[in-house]
Amino acid sequence: MSEVTRPRVGITGFGLAGRYFHAPLLKGAGFEIVGAVTSNPERISHLKSDFPDAVAVKTVEELIALKIDLLVVATANIVHAKEAIAGLRAGIPVVVDKPMALNLAQTEEIIRVSEETGVPVTTYFSRRWDSDALTIKRVLKEGLLGEIIRMDSRFERFRPDANPNSWRETTPEAEGGGLVLDLQPHLVSLALDWFGPAELKYASVRSIRGGADDDSVLVLKHANGVDSYLAASAVQGSPGPRIRISGTKGSLVIFDLDPQEDLLRSGKYPKDGVWDVPTATPAYFFTGTDFTEIVSENGNYCEYYLAVKAALGGNSPWPVPVEDSLAVARILDEAREISIR
Repeated sequence: MSEVTRPRVGITGFGLAGRYFHAPLLKGAGFEIVGAVTSNPERISHLKSDFPDAVAVKTVEELIALKIDLLVVATANIVHAKEAIAGLRAGIPVVVDKPMALNLAQTEEIIRVSEETGVPVTTYFSRRWDSDALTIKRVLKEGLLGEIIRMDSRFERFRPDANPNSWRETTPEAEGGGLVLDLQPHLVSLALDWFGPAELKYASVRSIRGGADDDSVLVLKHANGVDSYLAASAVQGSPGPRIRISGTKGSLVIFDLDPQEDLLRSGKYPKDGVWDVPTATPAYFFTGTDFTEIVSENGNYCEYYLAVKAALGGNSPWPVPVEDSLAVARILDEAREISIR
């Protein structure tokens, strides 16, 4: 590996995910972005503007030839497996934007190649570093809610007309489109992180607007007895609270999304791994009609890439174990299979 303090990284894709959800955090964590795979003139211009020394290339093979220490796969879901495997076979550790692959079989193939080559791979489940996720882990540890009964977690919005220019909204699920592959990976990953192993008990996956799936509900039963109700919808005219966790002593309710996405889209980044503005999302403890605001943790997605950097240096485990990626892929496959349509 090159100098551990500033590893060289290449990104496949420099659209929404590559430019806003990976590059700024890599920069903040002290990586050197040396290149990106893109042939789109506008995105090449963005790359040159954001990272003047970076090179735009047309293929993942050309990116690998830049002698990178880390490959970040941030292209459309349909090519995640191909690009991740190319990196692993070249001996380069890989971060794959969620979902790791289109389905369980592809996820297993990526991990098999990782095991065969001895080269690590991990999935970018960034929402584990949301303010709400960090606050919830602390609250669960403190026992504020008593015995946990149920968790409701959702990404809901109201967009009655699909965006014809968005592959996520128009591409069939078999080719990587839809909310089951876009938002449910976050919801399932968080549920497993907070409450442990689970079985899928119910699923409804539908396309209301006529394109890719845009309305889904998954219900998990965790081994510890907690029920998780997970909803992702683009056609919900009255979005519910982001998260509600109910226990025998009361409920934790978080209404708003973590602010980091908006900060990243506005061009800000966590310099030296730390945000210079508050990134806490308000959280409330409800007991019937009475409620109090509790202290929230500041979110920081950069912690993910700081952990990756430490793992590259051999100083810590990778931030998301492959077992979690397999568990999420298995549940998503099952959701499509058993969905009530």
